[in-house]
Amino acid sequence: MQRLNFTRALVALAFVSMATFAAAEITPHYGTTVNLETAKKIAAGAMAEARKNNWNMAVAVVDNHGMLVYYEMMDDTQTASAGIAIDKARTAGMWRRPSKDFEQGVADGRNAILGLNGVTPIEGGLPIIVGGKVVGGIGLSGAASTQDAQCARAGLDTLK
Repeated sequence: MQRLNFTRALVALAFVSMATFAAAEITPHYGTTVNLETAKKIAAGAMAEARKNNWNMAVAVVDNHGMLVYYEMMDDTQTASAGIAIDKARTAGMWRRPSKDFEQGVADGRNAILGLNGVTPIEGGLPIIVGGKVVGGIGLSGAASTQDAQCARAGLDTLK
């Protein structure tokens, strides 16, 4: 009987260890926060993509604590986009994953996501990853959320 309990405990420990290891690989660690120069470079790339497509956008870059580092809004961008861009950037930077992941979770029926503090479950926010670590987040708003994300990716491409 004791041997059976010991075996069960070992199997449970192995399972928990593997689950913890898998989760650690999925979410990158935090790094040194994004600085103003890098934030401006990323935002410029995002806004260039928006201008190329004639989309009026707001862009926000936050550090990995969710604090605003850089913000810009094009003329005639819808007023609501001002705050949404910041919220998307905060979601991506603080939670270390694209804001689209949360949108997908809600679409899959995980309505509890709507109760998470600091989560905006709308595509268009991406974590800024440098050296394999999250240093901040970028968020855009003003067009369709897929277009917001397209501009965010263009901004991140300036780091390559």
